[in-house]
Amino acid sequence: KLIDERTRKGSVQESGEGTKTRTKQWQEDKDSRGKAEDKEWLPDTTLGHLESEITDFFLGASLKDEGLKSMPVQKQTHAGHRTRFKAFVAIGDCKGHVGLGGKCSEEVTTAIQGAITLAKLSVIPVWRGSWWSKIRKPHTGSCKVTGRCGSVPVCLFPAPRGTGMVSAPVPKKLRMMARIDDCYTSASACTAALGNFAKATFDATSKTNVYTKSPYQESTNYLVKTRARVSAQRTQAPAVATTWFYMRKIK
Repeated sequence: KLIDERTRKGSVQESGEGTKTRTKQWQEDKDSRGKAEDKEWLPDTTLGHLESEITDFFLGASLKDEGLKSMPVQKQTHAGHRTRFKAFVAIGDCKGHVGLGGKCSEEVTTAIQGAITLAKLSVIPVWRGSWWSKIRKPHTGSCKVTGRCGSVPVCLFPAPRGTGMVSAPVPKKLRMMARIDDCYTSASACTAALGNFAKATFDATSKTNVYTKSPYQESTNYLVKTRARVSAQRTQAPAVATTWFYMRKIK
């Protein structure tokens, strides 16, 4: 009886006008969704839709793309093996901007075009020029940075001018797209997984924007503030001690 009662309540919904079945309710919800989709789209944020044409407008004349790898991937389904192609593309203007994109599709051409579009949407500025160098030219990275994707950690180190790119082909292509000529790299774990290797390098490259000030300058500012606070306390301490001594003498 309880099961029949629940089934009856679930299949029939009472309202002020009468009763509605589940099918009617579903049809009305579908019609309302269709009307909502027909309305003019309004962005939730001030940015709106992020389109690849925005990158083309600002960096289109100097952008260059290079394919890192395209490979077939398979997925087991009830109908058998489903084969698709995956492509990784790096994009940059050789002036401090680089992007990385990966796309999977049933055709190689579609995968490459999708990877280029995603790479344009992920373009980031790269902070160049090391504080250790006295040449004052942006030929290397700003500091040591570390990135990770999956099991692959990648470390990028600044290098003296003329060293070149001491790295594997994948980080070398990404760093050259950002016009970093001298760099040491260190990677471990399964670097044969090219997708994770490229994403880890891109993650490390994106962290160069975190350090906008020399760590020595930050330490200097901290020491100056601490020293000023300590000196102020020392100047106030003798006055307090003298007041306490005279008050004790009067008593």
